[in-house]
Amino acid sequence: MSASQPNVILSGCSSPYFTETQRIRYVPDPDEKLKFFLGSHYEHFVPSPDWEVHDGLRLRVFVWERATRPAE
Repeated sequence: MSASQPNVILSGCSSPYFTETQRIRYVPDPDEKLKFFLGSHYEHFVPSPDWEVHDGLRLRVFVWERATRPAE
């Protein structure tokens, strides 16, 4: 798998900063939790045991866990 080939899909999270096309992406370690800074907060995702096929690629499903704000 190349570094540019998607390997995960993100599920959940209703943030307006997170578009549908941003949900399918490559991450270096698909077994680690993910945290993305969007707007003024972080969205956290955890790996699930589920997989999904999208455009012929087998993708690990990450599920939205929570949102947090950075410390000021």
